[in-house]
Amino acid sequence: MRSPRQSSSATPLTTNQKMPVGFASHVPACPVLTRLSLLLALLAVTPAAAQTRYVLHHARIYTVDAARPTAEAMAVDGARITAVGTEAEVLAAYPDWPRVDAGAQTVVPGLIDAHAHLMGIGASLQRADLVGTTSKADVIARLRTYAATLPPGAWLLGRGWDQNDWPVAEDGSRPFPTRQDLDAAFPDRPVWIRRIDGHAGWLNTLALRAAGLDPALPAPPDPEGGRILRDGQGRPAGVLIDNAENLVERALTRPTDAELGATLERALQETARFGLTGLHDAGVTEDTLRAYRRFIAEGRFPIRVYAMIGGPGPTLDGICDHGPHRDPRLSVRSLKLYADGALGSRGASLLEDYSDDQGNHGLLIVPPDQLRAVVTRAMGCGLQVNTHAIGDGANRAVLDAYEAAIAATGGGQGRHRIEHAQVVAMEDIPRFGALEVIASVQPTHATSDMPWAEARVGSERIRGAYAWRRLLDGGARIALGSDAPVESVNPLLGFYAAVTRQDAEGEPPGGWYPDQRLTREEALRGFTLDAAYAGFMEREVGSLTVGKRADFVILSRDIMQVPVAEILTTHVVATYLDGEAIYRSR
Repeated sequence: MRSPRQSSSATPLTTNQKMPVGFASHVPACPVLTRLSLLLALLAVTPAAAQTRYVLHHARIYTVDAARPTAEAMAVDGARITAVGTEAEVLAAYPDWPRVDAGAQTVVPGLIDAHAHLMGIGASLQRADLVGTTSKADVIARLRTYAATLPPGAWLLGRGWDQNDWPVAEDGSRPFPTRQDLDAAFPDRPVWIRRIDGHAGWLNTLALRAAGLDPALPAPPDPEGGRILRDGQGRPAGVLIDNAENLVERALTRPTDAELGATLERALQETARFGLTGLHDAGVTEDTLRAYRRFIAEGRFPIRVYAMIGGPGPTLDGICDHGPHRDPRLSVRSLKLYADGALGSRGASLLEDYSDDQGNHGLLIVPPDQLRAVVTRAMGCGLQVNTHAIGDGANRAVLDAYEAAIAATGGGQGRHRIEHAQVVAMEDIPRFGALEVIASVQPTHATSDMPWAEARVGSERIRGAYAWRRLLDGGARIALGSDAPVESVNPLLGFYAAVTRQDAEGEPPGGWYPDQRLTREEALRGFTLDAAYAGFMEREVGSLTVGKRADFVILSRDIMQVPVAEILTTHVVATYLDGEAIYRSR
């Protein structure tokens, strides 16, 4: 790829057919300020005005537009891009428009997270953060610190523990914790802390009782699609998996509108800070949608959310009866389903037993016949269907359900997705392309799971796990995301993981199964244009193209050319949505 400075002037300037009329003089140069200082000063005053016109120049622009992959400048009129080209071309075409000097920094389209949980991001900032804990003692220590901020008797909530990161037991295993571990530290308040993937939760005796489980008696039968872990006497041991978690969640107090608003505000600060102008919200409730609409009406929603309805129920009924909701900032036209749990908690549904847990092949949360019925109804209503599937058993069940529903309904609007597509049988990989099913994957899942994933599935099945290159070569389209708050919401970490398949320390050398890496161009497209396509938004966003919305990000480094380790030290200088700066670094 050529440097933006080497863009050929022979390529004609890309503009709107009608030339906008300039209305303001140039912003004068300031020799005292550095280029970055000048950039930040201009960001503070120029683009924020209503219906602003300006030229962003002196930039390395990666457009994700095949017709013109790189550029040096672009003109913005209000919410839209009116020209993209070389600096000389754009400045000559708009000589009287204010200028924003990008200081030779890198500009990319607004980044889109194709699978995350917006309210979960905000909630994770308001609970005990257990990510990175390395033992039960480490978890308890963090919980004690957080509990000191709570009133007596209040629920102690948290998320982020992962027993796979704890010391190995004498028998070589990493067993789940128990309620007694929490009881000793917190005898006087209920504790409910969810595993990092959200598919298992650890709780103490008081929380078990609140959930209707008596720790002195044998546990009741497992709910469909869930599991209550038991001790040697059959009593609840203190960990609930997948649908069994609902026993606790129903016991928690429903948040007020004010609390939802505070959570959403925290989440939106995070997304803007990391360059996200779009997010596909993987499972929303009516309460959440109401909060989004309120923020949009108040002008406080600096992101485009593609919301997936969280399972069958009244919200799905309403969409089927009245049609989807489409708005520049909020689109509701898809259904989110769960086929199985997670690999880390051994709840992912496998075709054969876990390699490290014989006799266990995980859980299908919904029986195949029920899954097929819901999928068929949703496609018949014209909705996109997006189904969580981690294990090869779940991925096959979802592909089967999609194939049957497409045959029965024609598939509706199409672009159906499998969320995660994490472990796929080799013979099922070509079915993604054949059925035009989008693989919505999260690159940091691979680098988080690589220390133990092969132990779960063995050396043969791992070939179809986190197999992005095989999916692409098989004809599938890939959309990239984070699954935040399961992983960091920072898309640059996902970009790094996609192109290296290494952790932040550069391990393993050469990458984990490096033949499945993506190129930088593919990774950027996965977080921009292909993510936009997965949400039916590619005509509006996803590339820096004339006529599209002016959603873009200024980065401190050129992530398309720097050594890969420097991607991790790159930060967002500014985030623009509809031509206005919604975030700038200080």
